[in-house]
Formats: sequence, C-alpha cells, structure tokens
Amino acid sequence: MSRVSVEAATADRFVDVQHALTGGGDGASCQCQWWTLTNAQFSAATAEERRRMLRDEIDGGPPPGLIAYVEDVAAGWVRVGPRMRQPRLERTRAFASVSEQPWDDASIWAVTCFAIRKEHRGAGLNAVLLDAAIRFARGGGARILEAYPIDPEADRRHTANSLFHGVLSTFLSAGFREVGRSRSDRVVVALDLDG
Repeated sequence: MSRVSVEAATADRFVDVQHALTGGGDGASCQCQWWTLTNAQFSAATAEERRRMLRDEIDGGPPPGLIAYVEDVAAGWVRVGPRMRQPRLERTRAFASVSEQPWDDASIWAVTCFAIRKEHRGAGLNAVLLDAAIRFARGGGARILEAYPIDPEADRRHTANSLFHGVLSTFLSAGFREVGRSRSDRVVVALDLDG
C-alpha cells in the first residue's frame, strides 16, 4: 500500500499545491478561488491572477487548505477554513437557505473543495483529506465544520469536475449529519467539533 501523508498548505509548499491542483479538472484555472470571490470578481480574473490570489492567501496565512501526499508527491488538495473567509457560500442560495448557523460566526468552518490528481482518483484520498480537515479545523478552534457535498445517488447526473464539493457518503462516513437539501442532490452537512 502507498504511503499517504497530509500537510498544511504553507508558503514553502506552494509548488506542491500547484501540483495537486493541476492534475486534471478545473483546479488549474480555478486555483480554489471560487468560494473566496463574487461571481463578477471570479469571472473578471484570469487563471494567473487567481493563482497569485491563492499564493497571497497562502503566504499571508493561516493555511487555507491541506495537501495529500502519496509517496511524498502532492496528489490532492482540500480547502478548509473559517466559513467567513469564503464569502460566496453565504451568497449561494442553495447553502444559505439550508444552513442552521449564522454566517457571521467565526467558529463555523467549512470544507468546500477537493482536487485529486487523475492518477490518484478512486484511491480514497478524499476520505484521508476530510479526516485531516476535521483535525485541522478542531485544532484551529472551529466549533462546527460545515460542508456542501453532492449526493450522486440522487436523480441528477454529475461529471467528475462537478464533484469538487465532495460526495455525501464520504462525509456521512466521517460522522457528519445531514442538515438539509436545497434540491435532491445538493446537501448541507455539519459536524459538531465540541464533543
């Protein structure tokens, strides 16, 4: 079995973040800025500008995500951090209408994006990253960790790119509870970290 480890996305690991994000899918162009910008801001920014935004975010700290390594090579990424630092979440009706938590509560953190390189998909890295994200959020003082996975068992079809939110079963297996749905396949889940 391959050796897997997870590390915080710190400034000295930016090359690894890029390797994780550019292994297929939208990570190379998005640079995990989707949740940090309004739609207009995101649309106006080039991929290179978004890369600089992510670099600035990582350089400024605290780490906005975690990197999974397989045999010391960056293989995946997860964004996890205070929900208030991801303002598009509150502006997304599918989440805002379902979440039980006030949007101005800094103790509510969110897991919002996974990116796994194509050659490592299907190996369970999302679950590894999610477990690490839970520990990271708890260590960072989060009271509740929220997420917005897709339920591929619902009646809608999804491409691999649309699963960047994560899959519902991974979150349920990690102990999250379903808060509600805005439609059959869009789920809000939460994990109480106080216990």
